[in-house]
Amino acid sequence: MSNVFIVLQANEETRALVEAIQLDNPHAVVVRQPAMIKIDAPDRLEVRRATIEELLGRSFDLQELHINLVTLAGHVNEDDDTLTLSWNS
Repeated sequence: MSNVFIVLQANEETRALVEAIQLDNPHAVVVRQPAMIKIDAPDRLEVRRATIEELLGRSFDLQELHINLVTLAGHVNEDDDTLTLSWNS
């Protein structure tokens, strides 16, 4: 089993994103550093638009995530509703 991860800039805009990822991936480990936040998970991590929208109280296009994205690891599967990182095809 290998970890996938996503790293986001640590700022006000990413607060709801990180919270949403934690809610949807209770197995994930969040590591906060001064300038970035790394979220690790074994094998799979999902970022769900609906959860982000619920926390933000507004519409959210998953492409907005890329503004604050530093890096990621894993195979990326993305549609309008979900960005999934995994090592399983």
